[in-house]
Amino acid sequence: MHAVTHRQLFFQHVAQTSDFPLALEIDRAEGIYLHGSGGQRYIDLISGIGVSNVGHRHPHVLEAIHSQLDKYMHLMVYGEYVQTPQTQLAHALSQTLPPTLDNVYFTNSGTEAVEGAMKLAKRYTGRTEIISCFNAYHGSTQGALSLSGDENFKRNYRPLLPGIRHIRARNWNDIEQISERTAAVIMEVIAGEAGVRVPDATYLQAVRQRCTEVGALLIFDEIQTGFGRTATFWAFESFDVVPDVLLCAKGMGGGMPIGAFISSAEIMGVFKNNPILGHITTFGGHPVSAAASLATLQVIQNEKLYEQAEAKGQLFRQLLKHPAIREVRGKGLMLAVEFDSFDVLKPIIDHAIDSNPVGVITDWFLFCDNSMRIAPPLIITEEQIREACSVILEAVDTLSN
Repeated sequence: MHAVTHRQLFFQHVAQTSDFPLALEIDRAEGIYLHGSGGQRYIDLISGIGVSNVGHRHPHVLEAIHSQLDKYMHLMVYGEYVQTPQTQLAHALSQTLPPTLDNVYFTNSGTEAVEGAMKLAKRYTGRTEIISCFNAYHGSTQGALSLSGDENFKRNYRPLLPGIRHIRARNWNDIEQISERTAAVIMEVIAGEAGVRVPDATYLQAVRQRCTEVGALLIFDEIQTGFGRTATFWAFESFDVVPDVLLCAKGMGGGMPIGAFISSAEIMGVFKNNPILGHITTFGGHPVSAAASLATLQVIQNEKLYEQAEAKGQLFRQLLKHPAIREVRGKGLMLAVEFDSFDVLKPIIDHAIDSNPVGVITDWFLFCDNSMRIAPPLIITEEQIREACSVILEAVDTLSN
């Protein structure tokens, strides 16, 4: 009788979200590398989709996790006990931000941060309309999905939340749709799943001005862009615009699950009454995740990883030149490499993963499936960038001929 393999168990018992998962079996990870059960070695150019900004299993993050495990794990639902990892992390986050963003509500994920921010905006303004952008992605729960700007992902889950209006990102005329009925405008500073679209600063400034004029909150979703990804610690720093609410997750945990929505004490204070406990989470800001996040923040700051991101991104742009590549766009180490179509791109992605002696893991975007996602750990070196690009170009060459 043959033993059941982990691969068989994966397909039998782990809920699937597509008919073609990558199904890579990974034994261990270190730095920018994943190591397969069969001895394969992969360069992770997508950081687990924007998560492993400081690389996999960073020593400082591991040390913080081990240290916290020796003290305590879950103690009580969010907000009742003074827990050192949470308080230290909240303070450290506030030190990276303008004075108006000094109050942190910790969640388990980015989607939960979105959900909390939606409730906060409705409660603070007394309004119900929320505006998001077409081709935006803010999460997959029913509230966050309501904000999504792609009908293909929504139509089979309707009815969703009422009162959601969509505008075209980076379109000046649509700014006028923000009105006295609007509780909040939620935007990705740099549109991720639309294929890394970077706006003009003047556009974001105009959105900020309009929100201020009509009394709507401006929510910036930095779940993908935060923690050094785009060459500043927060992407909004490059655009001279400050939001009323800031969302983060993904890269903030060093590989551990954590998210947050951040605002002013005044705005966040509405959760205290009418009703009391206006937003609740059991595991939000878990002590081990908070310790890992603080260590991640310290690594990014102490090693100035965000200051290196632009030069490293430029190296990718210089190296990824080929007749089959239409464009490389983005900011810092958040890049999109555009091809003619998904049918051209998908075999290139697969070929690069299967390459020897080292494979390269990339991906595409939900709302831009003809573009390759490149968002490696910020610790990636010039030599590793060159190695990864040579594998990608070899795949492009092989499949373009």
